[in-house]
Amino acid sequence: MFRGVNILLSDHSYTSHPFSAGDERNVKKELSEIKQYMEEHFHEPLSIAQLAEMANISPKYFGDLFKKNFGKSAMKYLSELRINQAKRYLLSSGEQLRLREIALMVGYSDEFYFSRKFKKEVGLSPTDYIKQAKQRVAACSPEIAGLLLALDIIPVAAPLDPKWTAYYYNDYRMEITDHLQLMDPYSPRSFEANLEKLSALRPDTIIGSEQLGRIEQNKLTSIATTFFVPTEHYGWRDQLRLLARFLELEERAERWIEDYEQKVQAARREVNKALGNDKIMVLRIYGGHIHTYWNRGIGDVLYEDLNLKPAWPLCSSVNTELTLEQLAAINPDRLLVVVCAETVSRTYWLSLQHSKEWKQLQAVKNGQVHPIPSDPWFEYSAVAISRMLDEALLMLTGKCPKALQDTVHGATKGI
Repeated sequence: MFRGVNILLSDHSYTSHPFSAGDERNVKKELSEIKQYMEEHFHEPLSIAQLAEMANISPKYFGDLFKKNFGKSAMKYLSELRINQAKRYLLSSGEQLRLREIALMVGYSDEFYFSRKFKKEVGLSPTDYIKQAKQRVAACSPEIAGLLLALDIIPVAAPLDPKWTAYYYNDYRMEITDHLQLMDPYSPRSFEANLEKLSALRPDTIIGSEQLGRIEQNKLTSIATTFFVPTEHYGWRDQLRLLARFLELEERAERWIEDYEQKVQAARREVNKALGNDKIMVLRIYGGHIHTYWNRGIGDVLYEDLNLKPAWPLCSSVNTELTLEQLAAINPDRLLVVVCAETVSRTYWLSLQHSKEWKQLQAVKNGQVHPIPSDPWFEYSAVAISRMLDEALLMLTGKCPKALQDTVHGATKGI
């Protein structure tokens, strides 16, 4: 599988002999293959020396390269692979597997070391982790589900829809046993339908948003213990921390945020290298018109986390209508385009792409126009933000986001 990259010097001193572009590409390919090998063989004894030998480079240099490319050390990544798989075994086996058996199955020969490692990484002992997972939490909105999943919690109930929440629907519809209806702004459906379902389900805890009205909040509180996540003036990190404090999962929240920040650093390097001084703009096609577009998630990911250069002043970017002539005067290097789902908007978008003025835009000539869907770009939650970062990396660099998506989100069932 591993051919090795023939770039070694006799004294293993690389700093005075920079790689050619071809050598660097080969090294990255080797690292990706080694990362995949780790994902398939995490249960086996693995060492830095062994992994470095596969790439035919020194252990120290391998460690530096791995962290530079994937945002964390190889051993930290290996530990995450093992602990995430251990979570699955703990929750799926019930009392059928002993702790020693699970430890061996994920690569630890000592069950006591495994228990200490698990508690350090998760914040709970394996036994307490199983007990906590038996709690039943319901989410009142996709954004709340996106916060709970970041804390390794799969809610027993949440709004799911194959169109508007495709990610949650496709990945979790079998594990989220009770499917609630989407409400405003996705659908004009009544809150009462969900209230009836939750009343019959009787979860231990209901998590909602402060955007719910006082009457609706009181009705939910009559069913179960509730917590309403503040939204106005609170970013997703603060929302996650507040929810984690309520659920007594502060360590999980900090670990998620730390992993996300590491992923941002790695993605930012790749994106900045690919874009240089290119300026980016997000458009919304609605009806027969072009509008600038901005929301909190787009602002956080594109302009704060990735430090992209906006082609249009952000303070003026919310739903300002533009003519094609005005857009041509701005002439961004790259475009992200949101096309509303109704027929008039989609028809206009098709005709727009055939117009002479559109074809003269720099972004169009560069082949840098990327339609973006509502999922995840309209949702503001920890999981949605992480998915936006992955999609931005893929769109702007062509690099597969899975290369950086190390943590398995939502590994915990049922809490």
